[in-house]
Amino acid sequence: MKKMDKTLVMLKELTDAKGIPGNEGEVREVMKKFIEPFSHEVYTDGLGSLIAKKVGDEKGPKIMIAGHLDEVGFMITKIDERGFLLFEPIGSWWSQVLLAQRVTVVTKNGDVSGIIGSKPPHILSPEARKKPADIKDMFIDIGASSREEAMEFGVRPGDQVVPYFEFTVMNNENLLLAKAWDNRIGCAIAIEVLKQLKNVDHPNIVYGVGTAQEEVPVSRGAQTSAEMIKPDIAFSVDVGIASDTPGISGKEARSKMGEGPQIIIYDASMISHKELREFVVGIAEEFNIPYQYDYIPLGWTDSGAIHVTANGVPALSIAVPTRYIHTHAAMLHRADFENTVKLLVEIIKKLDLDKVREITFS
Repeated sequence: MKKMDKTLVMLKELTDAKGIPGNEGEVREVMKKFIEPFSHEVYTDGLGSLIAKKVGDEKGPKIMIAGHLDEVGFMITKIDERGFLLFEPIGSWWSQVLLAQRVTVVTKNGDVSGIIGSKPPHILSPEARKKPADIKDMFIDIGASSREEAMEFGVRPGDQVVPYFEFTVMNNENLLLAKAWDNRIGCAIAIEVLKQLKNVDHPNIVYGVGTAQEEVPVSRGAQTSAEMIKPDIAFSVDVGIASDTPGISGKEARSKMGEGPQIIIYDASMISHKELREFVVGIAEEFNIPYQYDYIPLGWTDSGAIHVTANGVPALSIAVPTRYIHTHAAMLHRADFENTVKLLVEIIKKLDLDKVREITFS
């Protein structure tokens, strides 16, 4: 493995941590470890979202930066009499990416390795081979010979299952391959923003948040943490689709890795706040930070839940273009991560009470 700097070590620890919706504890502890040194206070809400508070002006507006802790994965629903595990996808999965992939079952006795299987193609009819396997027909093989042996391993219905993948710095060292970029990169951005504000005067109170249960409809921890914080402005930091791979037409391609964060115009859960969006674009242009416009018609972000809390919160989603999300391994460009941090830091420096009122009541 290539030698890693402190930022890569943080990114590796965040993505290695295991946490599907409702099981975010391990991830929360990793995020807390890295964000606490740059916070005045760290606490959680009732669903397990992590909230780190950094005070610039205690009378200033509240600015929320949210990345979600959870990743897509699976939950064990049944152990059959031969020791095979039946499961339910937690979050959105495409069946084509699952077969023969290694997974980790997190049990009360520790981690258990497994592999996703189904009926082999050699015994299927020619017509059946042409069709993708249905997730409901798949199982996890942990090498147990019976239900009793699987239970001796510690496996129980309700246990979480996460993809197994080794964090990898590619030959092009700007490109990083890992599981769970969706959305540990958002958590990393929240950490890094608070870190870069450590000795900087800013006219507000900043909340770096790792929300729980984003991958299940619709962004539950975003709602509960926003109700606790009551932000004046909110940014959801997530991954977006990088459309720069073969087979995608010019009409379909909107964003490329390495060309800056995505300003999300709308997604399935919200329309971005127009005045806030224009303010953010103005900051990006003022400081020569590259950016791209994009939209997510069939997905959502934490902004969708945050912007309808209390009396309504001006909110915007900013995303890092990422290839192969909701699979075992996704890829992103380090410069997009760094430019998203830079953009948010410059935004926060200018979000004083007057500017927030101007954005909110324009």
